[in-house]
Amino acid sequence: MEELDLIRPTSEYASQIAEYRQEFLDAGDSMDGCGPLRRLEDPVEYLKTSKEYEDPAAVPPHLVPATQFFLVRKSDNKLLGMLQVRHRFNDYLKKYAGHIGYSVRPSERRKGYAKEMLRMALPYCREIGLEKVLITCIDGNIGSEKTILANGGVYESTVHETNDNVDLKRFWITL
Repeated sequence: MEELDLIRPTSEYASQIAEYRQEFLDAGDSMDGCGPLRRLEDPVEYLKTSKEYEDPAAVPPHLVPATQFFLVRKSDNKLLGMLQVRHRFNDYLKKYAGHIGYSVRPSERRKGYAKEMLRMALPYCREIGLEKVLITCIDGNIGSEKTILANGGVYESTVHETNDNVDLKRFWITL
């Protein structure tokens, strides 16, 4: 495995944030674990909003405090993936989305990056006081399921999310 860093977003990655977003839009893929990236075209605004989401006083009332991370390959400083840790639940997260969402850019998938990114994020979850984390994936997303299982995930149940009309598998990882 190549050397990777899990870092907090910085303006150094502004152009890569735009490229990352566009790659997902071109692929027609969801931007899981990217926070407000789908709706924010401007990387500077995205960085500002992601930082605000960390502050319980600044996060919009329908959301929860969350910390955004980037997975970066050290050899070329390329943004490979994004992961968001949600510090607590609201009703939707508790049932459907969980504590952690993540994605790897479509051109860099199937290389073990998601597995490593999730592994690297778990100590942070302990640091903020979580004892276990809920992670969900769409039923049939074998890559994501393998990522979760490789990091100690234990299957709990499958639920149907009506807004997107998908079945989501729920896994818990004890920290």
